[in-house]
Amino acid sequence: MRAEELRKLPLDELEQKLEDLLDEMANLRIQKATHQLVDPTRLKTVRRDIARYRTLLKEYELGISKPNLEN
Repeated sequence: MRAEELRKLPLDELEQKLEDLLDEMANLRIQKATHQLVDPTRLKTVRRDIARYRTLLKEYELGISKPNLEN
C-alpha cells in the first residue's frame, strides 16, 4: 500500500494492520529457517510495509501530520 493510501486509514486500523504485518514477518522468518519459504520476496515486501506503517505512526506521534480520526 502506498503512503497516500495509508494516510486515509483511521489510526486504530493502522495499528491493527501493523500488528498483522509483524505477525506475518515472524511466520515468514520461521518458514525461512525451516526451508519452507515459498516466496522469498515476500520478506522484503513485508519489511518495507512495516517501515511505512511505523513511519506514519511516528509522524502522528511527533505531530508532523494529523491522523485520520474518522471511522
